[in-house]
Amino acid sequence: MDAFTATVSAVCLGIGSFFVIVGCLGLIRMPDRYTRMHAASVTDTLGAGLVLFGLLVQSGGILVAAKLVTLGLLIFFASPTATHALARAARMREPAADDRIEGARPSTR
Repeated sequence: MDAFTATVSAVCLGIGSFFVIVGCLGLIRMPDRYTRMHAASVTDTLGAGLVLFGLLVQSGGILVAAKLVTLGLLIFFASPTATHALARAARMREPAADDRIEGARPSTR
């Protein structure tokens, strides 16, 4: 592996790890559950994507690269979907104070 490849990989791994750590801090610092879910989903997708790209740059074989790309696509599609499902379930279970409208019934769909 040449110096350029190692540098690009290290930068992607470092920035991805930074985003994951910032996301963990966001879970502690955010005021309500919806902003916590947003912080977790964005940093999860972006941080994991950068870490996987850094590993992809280092990978030597096509089989390893294919597995990393497959894992990246799985994270890219599954993380926002899971976050949306969690947010919807949380809202249906206990609506936020500003979600309540006088005379309206909650949707069950």
